[in-house]
Amino acid sequence: MPTNIALAGGEEFRAGCEAMDLEMIRHYGLNAPRVLIIPTAADTAPNRAAKNGVDYFERLGTDAFDLMILNKSDANDNELIHGIHEADIIYFTGGNPDHLLDSLNGTILLKSIQLALKNGAVLAGSSAGAMVLGTFMRRPGLGEWVKGLGIANNIAVLPHHENSDPEKTADDLKSAVPQNITILGIDAKTACVKNSDEWLVTGTGNVTSYKNGLWNIYKSGDSFI
Repeated sequence: MPTNIALAGGEEFRAGCEAMDLEMIRHYGLNAPRVLIIPTAADTAPNRAAKNGVDYFERLGTDAFDLMILNKSDANDNELIHGIHEADIIYFTGGNPDHLLDSLNGTILLKSIQLALKNGAVLAGSSAGAMVLGTFMRRPGLGEWVKGLGIANNIAVLPHHENSDPEKTADDLKSAVPQNITILGIDAKTACVKNSDEWLVTGTGNVTSYKNGLWNIYKSGDSFI
């Protein structure tokens, strides 16, 4: 089971995210890692999202590059995805989670990512990029829950959670997903990074964990199971 997973709550690549991402890099013991930016979710401006990601991570001292996978056809193109195993960190940007999920499901790219995880790579996603990695995903604006990729096992992600009321959210979620699912409400510029059995919170905000009608709030530096 892959364990090197980082889930961010949004506003990636902006000022104020540096501590979050540098801690992720330190957490996984990486030195000047190669970071691969995949802007599939940013379906209205993928080139800008890719450039923002590459420029940002290069400022952090990494070797960053992009992979312009824009749709399902691209994700099944062996020539496009051949460089994925050169990456230490594979990073999905935010954007449209429905488009990203559809573009990845059942593709050669997804199989390549799963193999990279088994070989020790880190898989990171922000906002939409984090949402699709869970076992379940709530579709924006519709409230409908659908199956995610299941890479972050028994997890669902609610990004941009900084303006949410935990008590109301917990009540709304009571019957939304199976009882074994933990729902992580992640603030912008904040992430959960995992290896082994624990999640570590990094960044400027909080992570609210919801399960079976109960909720707990964790701040940067906190660990939880």
